[in-house]
Amino acid sequence: MEIKTEDYRICYDPATATVSFFGSLRLRGPAEYAPIMQFLGKAADVEQTKITLNLQQLEFLNSGGINMLSKFIIEVRQKARVQMAVQGSQRIAWQGKSLKNFQRLMPGLQLELL
Repeated sequence: MEIKTEDYRICYDPATATVSFFGSLRLRGPAEYAPIMQFLGKAADVEQTKITLNLQQLEFLNSGGINMLSKFIIEVRQKARVQMAVQGSQRIAWQGKSLKNFQRLMPGLQLELL
């Protein structure tokens, strides 16, 4: 599964249950983020015990994107059978500041800032 545009690419690797994000997500509002939310939902519906969001190559994510990921994390939290890990990069300023907040939404979330 993959979503690809000029600005960003999102792909899912079923072998590792990892959704990887690349580029910059500067979409406007929930309606434009809806296809990505559906994509994430499909990835989480696959029978697995853990899903990983790899954001290390995501250079920019606006507040609408952070909101979308927050909603997704809350949905996964409600599915008590699925654990979640988020991989980020310390070299990208927004990630160091924003990704820690995801642990408040899901205390069991594993956060890796590489």
